[in-house]
Amino acid sequence: MKIKHTVLLVILVVLIVGIYTQITIFVVPPIGAIPEGKTIIITRLNKTEFIDSPDGVCERIQGGVSLLCRGMVLGAVVEKSTILLRLPYSSWLYSISTGGKTFDR
Repeated sequence: MKIKHTVLLVILVVLIVGIYTQITIFVVPPIGAIPEGKTIIITRLNKTEFIDSPDGVCERIQGGVSLLCRGMVLGAVVEKSTILLRLPYSSWLYSISTGGKTFDR
């Protein structure tokens, strides 16, 4: 019985680590082209974190957010990743992705 629990725990840990390192919860805030915003589950890219957004990526790379940077990040995500799931926008996840900062549309 104890071995069974240990094996299940190891499988669970491997599964969680695999998900954490291989996917990104990408939050697209409400902007002109997507007025309602979206949360998408994608395969991980080099510059993305587990919970991320275009604004979070721009802030890390450039130290600020611009419309051009947002567009470039969104284009790269659509082109280079695989979208696994589409969900409604989550302001809570967006806040996590930007470290609590908010930016204008």
